[in-house]
Amino acid sequence: MDPLAADNVLVEIEDGIAWVQLNRPEKRNAMSVGLAEDMNRVLDALEVDDRCGVIVLTGVGEAFSAGMDLKDFFRATDGVSDVERMRAYRSTRAWQWRSLMHYAKPTIAMVNGYCFGGAFTPLICCDLAIAAEDATFGLSEINWGVIPGGVVSKAISTLMNDRKAMYYVMTGEKFDGARAETLGLVNEAVPADRLRARTVELAKVLLDKNPTVLRQARLAYKYARYMDWEQAAEYLTAKADQTTFVDPERGREQGLKQFLDDKTYRPGHGTYSR
Repeated sequence: MDPLAADNVLVEIEDGIAWVQLNRPEKRNAMSVGLAEDMNRVLDALEVDDRCGVIVLTGVGEAFSAGMDLKDFFRATDGVSDVERMRAYRSTRAWQWRSLMHYAKPTIAMVNGYCFGGAFTPLICCDLAIAAEDATFGLSEINWGVIPGGVVSKAISTLMNDRKAMYYVMTGEKFDGARAETLGLVNEAVPADRLRARTVELAKVLLDKNPTVLRQARLAYKYARYMDWEQAAEYLTAKADQTTFVDPERGREQGLKQFLDDKTYRPGHGTYSR
């Protein structure tokens, strides 16, 4: 069976970019147990697929994702055994944050429309994010008589300050892509007709980097932010040495040679010649 063939996820690979699209447009790409299982399989396959250098996560139709599917996730896990319920939650957690947070390849969330509730977790756990200016965001759970589920509250606390996060958690008020940029949820908000082109531009910048060093830099940042200064100093020194050791391109050696000896490279003005 083709691991990239899935009912709830569409995958297209073009010029090193894997477009991973949540594919439940009739449900505004609300996330079900089946979608979670499909995403886990797709992400596992793409991580070792040499055709893929960057993942772009988006949604088919008018939504990135409307969040967790109230019927096909929560109702489906009501009345089942504790083991079945645990497996459903484990599948969801696996792709939404455990995989995306420490994925081997760079990830970009492309928010093309509605982004609500549980969809904030994969949005935030992607490395970078671009949104359409007219995309619609919301933590509307309070209006349903529940709290933001899963690890949404943890996820937003990593990017938003407490006052802003509490405001949207407590009011359920919607906001657009431009506001999402000012809140720090996305890197950029662009006109909808520029969304894909801008995402491709960013993906190509990442594809031009040394993939080993890019992976190590991403992971080093994510782990270091939970450490104190002394721990971070020791960890990052060791991580830099590890990167030099495992990098098949010998990027550090090439960059220094081109800068110091050949005079063909200036840091800050593009990448060294690979």
